[in-house]
Amino acid sequence: MSVDLDRTPRNLLLCERSSLLDQKNRLSAQVQQLHFGYKVSVLLPECSSAPSHLDSVLNSFSSFYLIRKLPIYELLDSDFLQKAVYPGGVYGLSYRTRIDEDNCVALMPNVVSVDLTDSSMATGGRGYMRLLTGLKSRLRLQTDFLLSHHPGGGACLQPLLSRYDWSEHTPEVSHCHLTHLSCPAPRSCDPHGLLEWLGAVDADVSREDPSSSFLSSLTCPDPKTRLGGALRVSVCGLLLPPDVQRLIQELRRYLEQPLLESWVSLTVHGFVDSPVSWGDGKHGVLRGGDNFYNLLLFQDHTYQLHLATGAHDTCPP
Repeated sequence: MSVDLDRTPRNLLLCERSSLLDQKNRLSAQVQQLHFGYKVSVLLPECSSAPSHLDSVLNSFSSFYLIRKLPIYELLDSDFLQKAVYPGGVYGLSYRTRIDEDNCVALMPNVVSVDLTDSSMATGGRGYMRLLTGLKSRLRLQTDFLLSHHPGGGACLQPLLSRYDWSEHTPEVSHCHLTHLSCPAPRSCDPHGLLEWLGAVDADVSREDPSSSFLSSLTCPDPKTRLGGALRVSVCGLLLPPDVQRLIQELRRYLEQPLLESWVSLTVHGFVDSPVSWGDGKHGVLRGGDNFYNLLLFQDHTYQLHLATGAHDTCPP
């Protein structure tokens, strides 16, 4: 066995505290930097059911499309470029590809490594024809592909979709009511301990087992309190930053109500096998693959943001 295999994969964790009332806060820009989310988890302490206005936002995340066996050169189709890529807001990611084994492709509003909006890539130009010829005759990449567009849905994607086998999907929403939940003090808890606790809650792993338990040694960090109940809501699919932004704004309004608890937690997980993590930085999974952030919002408009990535990735902004 390799010596490295028995070591815990290293990761990077950046922590930031600020206020949403501070005009210089960077929250919106940072949320925009995780282009491809596959799961959003919200934890609402002392809540039995989400208010209708919050539930409406959770159920209105943009739909996305799964295109089967899409030749990558189709992303250079002039009609697709004009109607979807150039106006911005298109997101695409190869599906069920492993970045350490397969060819992986990501299409972002500013594109990963081939800037389709550059003047040299004008339709019919030398750079465009060179890339198109390479993808058609020398590098015949083909993959199942997830594709979404915001705003406007799929109207601008229909010409491309019509040429292939495709299906439309709506992000899946699930609710889970938790009772008698041991909870750390979110403002003062060590970030690693807090994220471990949130992960255990999200995965429905018991936090009450003794430290010697074979099944789990996870315990709730001290100091802790006990919540009478909490609601955990998850949304899964190809999730876009603008929808996450809307959810954050709705959570802020939710916190304006008089509640027993004055905070909420939101965690956004990126795809483990996405070729990019933060911004347009390359994502190297190796043994870790961390690619997520957690946001704690408080009633006084302050927040704590935890950004995590693998040790071999570009440091989050």
